[in-house]
This record gives sequence, C-alpha cells and structure tokens, in this order.
Amino acid sequence: MFILDMTNPLTLILMVAVTIILIFLARELKKSYISAIPLGIFIIIAIIHGAQLINLPEEFNNLSVKLMCCIGIDFILIGITLFGYIWTDDVESKKKSAKDTENSTLQWM
Repeated sequence: MFILDMTNPLTLILMVAVTIILIFLARELKKSYISAIPLGIFIIIAIIHGAQLINLPEEFNNLSVKLMCCIGIDFILIGITLFGYIWTDDVESKKKSAKDTENSTLQWM
C-alpha cells in the first residue's frame, strides 16, 4: 500500500521549504492565490491519509500509527499555510484598498 510518508524528515523538510517559498513569493507578488495552492494540496493529502486510515486492510494494521502521525503533520502544515494565506490575503487587500483610495473620484455620488 502506497503512503505519502510525511514522517520522513527529508520529505517534511522539503514540504515545509516549498511552502515557505510559495508564501513569501505570494507576499512579494501580492497574489494570495499562490499561497492557497499548498493549502489546497495539504487538505487533499489530509483527506487521502484519512481515507487510507479508514480503508486500511487487516494485513497493513502496523501502518495505522504511521498514518495517524501523517494526519497530525498534515493538520500542522494546514495551519501553517492557513496563516500564510491569511497574511498574504491581508497584504493583497491592503494593496488593493490603497489603489482604490488613490483613485477616489467620488463615483458613489
């Protein structure tokens, strides 16, 4: 049975590094959808790990502990990327509101 092993230190370091790079890229470009990409990926991975845990055959019962650890790591990564998304969304909205107030010509009248 194939499992994306998030407990492997190398995999975990690479996932965190790519996530941080994408969050800072989103902040610099002021595009929050860039930081939503890893958030969506981690949510999908958490759903896959949950489905694998629920449908685990009897011969793979020794993998249940590893899957539980993977789900825990998934939720930590979801939390990190959620805060990153909120941060980049705030940066993007401040940029857009500053642009809107600069072009204010009283169009609402």
